[in-house]
Amino acid sequence: MKKTKSLLLLSYVLLLTCVFQSCNEKKETVKASNKSQPNIILFVADDHGTDALGCYGNPIIKTPNLDKLAKEGVRFNNAYCTSASCAASRSVILTGQFGHATGSYGHVHDYHHFSTYDHVKSLPVLLAEGGYATARIGKYHVAPEKVYHFETVLNADPRNTVEMAEQCGDVLNSEKPFFLYFCTDDPHRGAPFMPEVWSDPNTFGNKKEGYKGVETVVYNPKDVLVPDFLPDTKQSREEIAQYYQSVSRIDQGFGKLMKMLKETGKADNTIVFYISDNGMAFPGAKTTVYEPGIKLPCIVKDPTTSKKGIANDAMISWADLTPTILEMAKVDVGENNFHGRSFKNVLDTEKPSGWNEVYASHNFHEITMYYPMRVVRDGNFKLIWNIAWRLDYPFASDLWAASTWQGIYREHGEMFGEKKVKDYLFRPEFELFDLEADPNELNNLASHKKHKATLERLQKKLRAFQLETKDPWLIMWGHDNSLQGTGVDL
Repeated sequence: MKKTKSLLLLSYVLLLTCVFQSCNEKKETVKASNKSQPNIILFVADDHGTDALGCYGNPIIKTPNLDKLAKEGVRFNNAYCTSASCAASRSVILTGQFGHATGSYGHVHDYHHFSTYDHVKSLPVLLAEGGYATARIGKYHVAPEKVYHFETVLNADPRNTVEMAEQCGDVLNSEKPFFLYFCTDDPHRGAPFMPEVWSDPNTFGNKKEGYKGVETVVYNPKDVLVPDFLPDTKQSREEIAQYYQSVSRIDQGFGKLMKMLKETGKADNTIVFYISDNGMAFPGAKTTVYEPGIKLPCIVKDPTTSKKGIANDAMISWADLTPTILEMAKVDVGENNFHGRSFKNVLDTEKPSGWNEVYASHNFHEITMYYPMRVVRDGNFKLIWNIAWRLDYPFASDLWAASTWQGIYREHGEMFGEKKVKDYLFRPEFELFDLEADPNELNNLASHKKHKATLERLQKKLRAFQLETKDPWLIMWGHDNSLQGTGVDL
């Protein structure tokens, strides 16, 4: 009997030893895996176009830290958001799916209340399942939280990117590989949107007393560069000067974050992305699908790539970000519903083949701004389908109040930049542009017999894109109801 008990006890001890060994072996395996996974920082500005970055050709704006990132990484020349509206764009960034397929049609806050479908799995959730510590700071602007869940939420003034960076110390020192989603409020227009005097420029978040830890960089309105799509007026120049100041604040915070990262010793194993959700907050850019609204900065530094300081001409969109980051993170999600594809393998290729097509899809901005548009760019040609073309083009509340617009509106001006005001407000159903010959999108070729074949080819591409991505607005092609449900809950 004693011998039997001894054998049982010995067996139990051996079993426990095996269990502990198994646990330790598993833990060691995870650690080894973690070491091979890079850290990832996705830095997202709010309403920042390529017009206000030194590395994209602006000699006036002071963005030394972002320019340094471009020298050490890759600058994309043809990077596009899919909707020039904050919340809708951010949903695409974090899901790899177009908003028309996820219910992310427009803004989530206040009375707008658009929200992503519950079954969607977002980037932070997938990375957490893949062993990452996930954290966010600053602007969120997506919903519901359970779809876009981050393990850690950090708090700081989203207008003070230096303060934001200082709050990220624990994340940068994480024992696990980390994903940091760093989102500023700059250079979005500042509240109140409507000043007491209509001609006063918006502040773009700037304050006379400045921000703690941030050097206030002031620009002379006479020195700023006025993009061709804007009127070169006193009001435009004053607002652009404020916009530049807000951008310089972003740059300082980005520099602080990179300094802190270097101090952790993890810079050589951290991939850094700098992007914006949409173009500058001026009429003709934000909320439109013209180039100033959707063609955006994208700078990526991957320490493992062989080439540095190059410009990449691949056409990519924010639908490509989630699959790219997952591949870089070595997180295999198996079968997925991404509408984008990873550009990891062409990151350091200046002119990669097979990357000459991109799509955009806009539905709403604010709830009162229904104006669905679909876009395909194929090589140099770009087609815009204004689905609600019989409606006036709607204004975002902050853009309507902008002194840049009011200065033209109050004087009944005929032109807004290079376009006629009436052409901005009332648009044809189709707009076809040859961007090589007409980069400012002034000459609509949709009605030209010479370009009939191109128009029909791109219309066919748009329709195929809508079918593939389950776009409810497909029905607007001759009342095609192939994607419509029965209208009955079964």
